[in-house]
Amino acid sequence: MNNCLIKNSLKRSISYSTYRTMIKGLLVEGKSTGKDQNEDLLNYSRLNDARMDRLDKTLTISEETQHALHKLVENYSLLVIAEGWCGDAAQILPVLNKIADASPKLKLRVVCRDENDELMQAYLTNGSKSIPKVIIINNNNEPINTWGPRPSFATKMIQDYKEKNGSLDAEFKTNLQKWYNKNKGLNIQSDILQLLESADVLAV
Repeated sequence: MNNCLIKNSLKRSISYSTYRTMIKGLLVEGKSTGKDQNEDLLNYSRLNDARMDRLDKTLTISEETQHALHKLVENYSLLVIAEGWCGDAAQILPVLNKIADASPKLKLRVVCRDENDELMQAYLTNGSKSIPKVIIINNNNEPINTWGPRPSFATKMIQDYKEKNGSLDAEFKTNLQKWYNKNKGLNIQSDILQLLESADVLAV
């Protein structure tokens, strides 16, 4: 991976709070993030903005996660490729923000997919521009691991449903959002900790 791509992407990235402010500003103008603009994407963005507001207020990080984050030996960035209309991003970014807030050694940065196609092309999922995509980056602008576009349990839910029904329908998407709400970010926390452990960046 070209470190210059990572470095330049980090320079273009914004904080989570700036990302939230940007989405709210666009909604006032009747717009969503991204190149495509239509009523469906706008409605998704409105729903997701309210969803993130709620999660920002109610989410907590588990003691296990806090304990593990204290073992980080160096500073790392979590660079997330997202868009405001993406339902999975709306469920995941608030959790990542809480994780980053829990450790002075983690910094959360966000870039929009449509404005960063070169980066997105470098981190496709099965050939698809699926988001959100999380890239864990060390101090040398080297990617040490990636994650996304969904938590491991949600990914299994999708695989099982597709095997049984062929494709995802509106009912499944509603049930997926219900799962996110019930799980309260625990699967995401567990996945991120496993990534950090597998990258050997936590002190023993």
